[in-house]
Amino acid sequence: MGWQLEEYGSSHEGRAGAVLPDGSEPKPVYIDIGSGADVHSTSEWWAYDGTLGAPKADRVRGSCSCGWRGTALYPLDWSQVDEADPDDFDLSGPHRDWLRHLADVESRSVPLPTGLADLLERLEQQLSALADDAPLAALKAVAALERTTHRVGRIAAYAAEADEIPWDVVGKALGLAEDDARSRITHYSIRR
Repeated sequence: MGWQLEEYGSSHEGRAGAVLPDGSEPKPVYIDIGSGADVHSTSEWWAYDGTLGAPKADRVRGSCSCGWRGTALYPLDWSQVDEADPDDFDLSGPHRDWLRHLADVESRSVPLPTGLADLLERLEQQLSALADDAPLAALKAVAALERTTHRVGRIAAYAAEADEIPWDVVGKALGLAEDDARSRITHYSIRR
């Protein structure tokens, strides 16, 4: 199962990646999950246990859907892996490395003005408290906020398109893959 932060979604989905004894990253493993035409493939670390023709990994590292791979390698002791629940294995090292990768992505993205970042944090806190105390008032406030973000999002998307900023630059500024950045701009510009 992958790691995700809402802000980056699938652009930066992390996971523990298997590493073979020679230091390479294995190709996907195909798993026949029953009688049928479908054969499932996976790149989950636990599939590289040496059974059913799969190569046997001896280490794991943090990896990300954007192509980033962690440099730190963590030993994989198969005697400590519960076959019935491999997610119970301690993957805190690769996870920490992936979080550091996200901090790097964030540091390269366009910063929010400090005052606005603080305002958004306070707004979330107030709306959360309002949702507990007066849910209908919170819904009314959220609807007003959605109308505001709808209008401002369209203006910002049109301005970004008019500036003809290259998509790779847009992606880096938003901390997203190029296709996801294009999708976000399109979403705001055509949203009715």
